[in-house]
Amino acid sequence: MNRRELIKALAAMAPLTVAGRVWAAPATDARLLVVFLRGAYDAANVVVPISSDFYRTSRPTLGIAKPDVGNPNSALSLTADWGLHPALRDNIYPFWGKREVAFIPFAGTSDDLTRSHFETQDTIELGQAVSGSRDYRSGFMSRLATELTRVKPISFTEQLPLIFRGKSQIPNIGINSVGKPGVDDRQAELIKKMYAQSELASSVSEGFRVRDDVYKSVSEEMNAANRGAVSPRGFELSARRIGRLMREQFNLGFVDVGGWDTHVNQGAATGYLADRLGELGRALAGFSEEIGPAGWKDTVVVVISEFGRTFRENGDRGTDHGHGSVYWVMGGGINGGRILGEQVKVDQANLFQNRDYPVLTDYRSMFAGLFQRMFGLETPSVQRIFAGAHPAELGLV
Repeated sequence: MNRRELIKALAAMAPLTVAGRVWAAPATDARLLVVFLRGAYDAANVVVPISSDFYRTSRPTLGIAKPDVGNPNSALSLTADWGLHPALRDNIYPFWGKREVAFIPFAGTSDDLTRSHFETQDTIELGQAVSGSRDYRSGFMSRLATELTRVKPISFTEQLPLIFRGKSQIPNIGINSVGKPGVDDRQAELIKKMYAQSELASSVSEGFRVRDDVYKSVSEEMNAANRGAVSPRGFELSARRIGRLMREQFNLGFVDVGGWDTHVNQGAATGYLADRLGELGRALAGFSEEIGPAGWKDTVVVVISEFGRTFRENGDRGTDHGHGSVYWVMGGGINGGRILGEQVKVDQANLFQNRDYPVLTDYRSMFAGLFQRMFGLETPSVQRIFAGAHPAELGLV
C-alpha cells in the first residue's frame, strides 16, 4: 500500500484520536459559525405562534397577523402552528423552502433563571453548569477546538469573548460599528437657532435636551447589554467578509450582534425589531452567498441569544427580560424545514412563572448533540466540552 492509498484508507475509518483529540474524518470540511444576538431578542415575534389566541391577546400592538397572502405584514407560514416574521421574507424564508434552516423554540438555559444579560451571556459562553464553581478561563468553543484536529478557529469580535477563552490562542478580528442619533449635534443647533426668536424656543431646546438624556441612558444600557458586539447593520455589511474568511481560511467562528434589548417601541411587522431582523437576515443570506454553494453545503450556522423576552408586551410597547428563546440552525447540508425540539401549546398555563416561554431544550444539550453529529465526537469528548450534559438528538445533520 502506497502513501496515498494509506491516507484514503484512514479517511474511511471511524473517527481516530491523536494526542487525545478527535480526528473527525467524516467531517473534515465541516464549518461552524455561532452568531450570538446580545441583548435578548424577542423570539416570539420572530418565529410566531400563529395558532395561539393567547399570543394575540397578549400583544395588542406588537402581535404579527396570521399568514395572509394578501397582507404583506402578516406572518409567513412555516407550519400550522408557527410562522416567520415578514421582515425575513426575502432572506431567511427561502432557506426554509430549501430545507436549509430549522428553528428550535423553547430553547435556552434551563438552570440560569437570573434574566440578567451579563450572567446569562456568561453562562452560555462558558457552557458549564450553573451549580458549583465555574472556570471563567474555559469557554465551550475553546474546549470544542481542543477536541478537534484540523480546526482553524477565529472570533469576529473586538475582544476575545468568553466563549473562546482557553488553553489555545484564538485570533480575533473586530468588525464593530456604532449607531448615532438621527439628528446630530450640528443639525440640532441649527434647528434651535431657527426657533430662537419664537415662543417655541424653550420647548425645542428642552426637547433636544430630553432626547440627548434619553439617548444617553438607552445607549448606555444597550451598549452594556451588547458588550461591544457589532450592530445588526454592521453585521450586514461585514457578513460577506466573514464568509470569505471562513471559505478560505477558518472553519470555526464566532460573532456577536448587539441591538436586541427592546424595552420600548419594539414595533410589530414594521419598526425597530423588524429593521434589525431585516439586517440580520440579509447578513446571513450574504454570508451564505459569499461562502459559496460548496462551502455552504458543509457549513452550519447557529443563531442564539441569552434569553427570550416576556410573552406579554409591556406598557411602553416593548418587551422585558424573559427566559425561553428560539434558536436557529442554518446550513446547506442540514435536515431543515422543520420546527424541532420538545414543544408545548402556547397559552397562559404553559408560561414559565406566568410570563415567559419555558426552556424545554437546554442549550448545552442542543450543542452537544449537534457537535456529536457534525464532528463525529464520541461521548468522552462531548463530556469534556459539556460536562454532565445529555446530547439532544434533533436530527439536524
